[in-house]
Amino acid sequence: IAGANEEEVKTLISKQGKFEAKILNNTVFKGGQDVTDVCRKAECSGIDPRAGCGQVSEDVWSCRFFFTIGLSQEAADRQAKETQNLNVITEGGDRFLNESLDLYLDNEKVDTLRIGAELKGRATRDIQISGSGTGNNQQNAVSDALNNMKRLQTILITGSLPTTLSIVKTDSISPTLGNEFIENAILVSLVAILGVALVILIRYRRIVVAVPILIIVWLEVFLVVVVTSLVGQRLDIASIAGIIVAVGTGVDDQIVITDEILKGEKEDYYNWVQKLKKAFFIVIASYATTMASMIPLLFAGAGLLKGFAITTMIGVTIGVTITRPAFAKIIEILL
Repeated sequence: IAGANEEEVKTLISKQGKFEAKILNNTVFKGGQDVTDVCRKAECSGIDPRAGCGQVSEDVWSCRFFFTIGLSQEAADRQAKETQNLNVITEGGDRFLNESLDLYLDNEKVDTLRIGAELKGRATRDIQISGSGTGNNQQNAVSDALNNMKRLQTILITGSLPTTLSIVKTDSISPTLGNEFIENAILVSLVAILGVALVILIRYRRIVVAVPILIIVWLEVFLVVVVTSLVGQRLDIASIAGIIVAVGTGVDDQIVITDEILKGEKEDYYNWVQKLKKAFFIVIASYATTMASMIPLLFAGAGLLKGFAITTMIGVTIGVTITRPAFAKIIEILL
């Protein structure tokens, strides 16, 4: 996990991250599906302006945080059911219910919130969550409170892991080694493209065929990198592998188109019906198969294969919509 040290990663994945809000030990809502919205904006989250920070002892400061969340209708109904039979009490001029909302994180109570009397029996979907953080000075207490808030917000958004995890082994890769991996992957990609060029030249023995294929390959790589950057996908090793797959698919399609033209079956490749009848039927079928096989990879392997799937899908889409038709027209003109 980029930007996190080993201890932070261990802490993050070793805990189940299960959040529950209970009244009288009955669960009212959980993190995940019960929570429809979690505010992260400054106006509805941060250090609680009403409670603020205070010095608990000589070396201990404490700060309260807050943020608002939206509940699903089912969770709001459960809250109404659990509060409808509670009694109203008065403390310091304020009216509360006689039971509190207890917040549990990984089966440990982390906070207790008083429930306003106006919420009795009401299916309220907007509520406020609060908690605290501590430190040896006010600045550290604020930092701890905000970190606790962000972690709790993340758990409320994503829900809990289905089970707790046991860490068997941890490994770290230095940024220098990571850069070497990227450089080697790019080098292998270049060698692969040159190898493809050599095979095509041997296959057709005509520069007029090999050169357009190489030009289209480089253009396709350029377009894939540009679009990948525009959609915010990092260019990691998996992404580079996806580019190689897309280029390989593109070369295969170009060979199909070239063979059709060399057979003398020249057609208008901008006519979509004719594409389906001849070489472009194979191209489109290959495109559909590739896209269908990539979609599951977007969600597989805890996201490790997402970059591979995205760049492959971008590459084959660019090929079918831009570079394949362009190549077909170029070859028609040259041959």
